[in-house]
Amino acid sequence: MAKKPKDTTATASGSGGARGSGGGAEKPPGRLKQIGMVARVVHQQSPRSIPLAVGIFVVLVALAVLGGFLFGGWLYWLTLGIPVAFLAGFIYFTRSAQRVQYQMLDGRLGAAMAVLDNMRGDWTTEPGVGATRQMDVVHRAVGRPGVVLVGEGDPARVRGLIAAEKKRVSRVAYNTPIYDVHVGGGDKQVRIADLQRHLLKLPRNLDKAEVAELRYRLKALPPAVQMPKGPIPKGVRMPKGPKAQGGR
Repeated sequence: MAKKPKDTTATASGSGGARGSGGGAEKPPGRLKQIGMVARVVHQQSPRSIPLAVGIFVVLVALAVLGGFLFGGWLYWLTLGIPVAFLAGFIYFTRSAQRVQYQMLDGRLGAAMAVLDNMRGDWTTEPGVGATRQMDVVHRAVGRPGVVLVGEGDPARVRGLIAAEKKRVSRVAYNTPIYDVHVGGGDKQVRIADLQRHLLKLPRNLDKAEVAELRYRLKALPPAVQMPKGPIPKGVRMPKGPKAQGGR
């Protein structure tokens, strides 16, 4: 009796699938590689930042060595000084990186949303709750202060968008405070680098249960038009947000 031929098709597809799964989506870069990528960007935009961070580390280690020389206990001083020196230098480096990222985002469409996405604390954001054909946009953030409407674009058009969204939100927000912020470099505007700090300084009017209830009520609102009608201008690109430094 003749032997049944092997199913070479299944074998080939199986091995191909294995190769496909092995060579699928690339793995995200590791933490050290991410730090290296950020360091290159920081060095290009602010060449003095990394030398200053290294200088802070060296100075603090030198002070630890001096303390050990004057008071004795070398092991104690170095054990204490090296971690403190590293932490101080790293904090300076991360703040420099954040400052460079804000400088790169400043003036670009969607910069405010990139900052809102990385808010620390109990915040949730809804991008593009209002927009115009000229690419003026209003985003909505909800947190302990209440509702914050953040606008980007021409002041006159953004003012109308914020007024319309404020009226819409007030239908379900009742007595909840509603703040409005216009991002920009003009009078009565908030610079993109100061946006996160500005929101964190707002008074905490709600507790966690009230924030959760507010979010639930806002979900009951009918969906607003997310994108303006008409063609999007050529060359408009949404920027990537900076890496989160903390929890949202």
